[in-house]
Amino acid sequence: MNRYYYDLHIHSCLSPCGDDDMTPNNIAGMGTLNGLNIMALTDHNTCKNCPAFFKAAKKNGIVPVAGMELTTAEDIHAVCLFPDLETAMAFDEWLQGARILIPNRPDIFGNQLILDENDEIIGEEPYLLSNATNITIDEAYRVVREHDGICYPAHVDREANGIIATLGTFPEDSDFTAAEFHDGENISSYIETYPGLRDKRVIVSSDAHYLWNIKEKKEFFELDDEPYSSALVRQNLFAILGAKP
Repeated sequence: MNRYYYDLHIHSCLSPCGDDDMTPNNIAGMGTLNGLNIMALTDHNTCKNCPAFFKAAKKNGIVPVAGMELTTAEDIHAVCLFPDLETAMAFDEWLQGARILIPNRPDIFGNQLILDENDEIIGEEPYLLSNATNITIDEAYRVVREHDGICYPAHVDREANGIIATLGTFPEDSDFTAAEFHDGENISSYIETYPGLRDKRVIVSSDAHYLWNIKEKKEFFELDDEPYSSALVRQNLFAILGAKP
């Protein structure tokens, strides 16, 4: 068993609210500088920069996780993580049918840049990525699981797009096995106030939109990694995330 420091909620320059300096190589490089071992790329409603991020992570000794931050029909944010790149891209393609297509206005919302492994621009997403989809929060867990992924509410301790702020509580009958906090100091008070959180795996991640937002070496998972491979590390990470503590 080895200790793996993580940040499982990071946006690239493909998210309209993400800084243009949030390129795959810059993100992986900053993770290395910060002492991280596992990083997930989770752009709004897309995985299209994950292929470049996987290559950048390999060069920097980071175990990459492909994901997205799904915006539900209620405007709640949920982190969706996938066991491999192929599964993530299949979900990305499936999700296109659930998106509400509004042309992006880069001058208002920001650029949505698709990059290659060298951080060169190879395309732009023409439709706004940060708006709500047609998938409800109740459906999100199910549809992501059907695509072999893990889904859990993002930054439950924030007012903007948090499940508690939106619904007024954390549903006690939810199927979610985990919940993400933005600030680890809020965990105890939230668990005391909202019983629905008490049987959830607690994750603390950055929701980074700028390089300086990426977490430093603090939160970690103890993972079996012998014989070592990044695929085995991800497999054992998913086993933890998919099971209630």
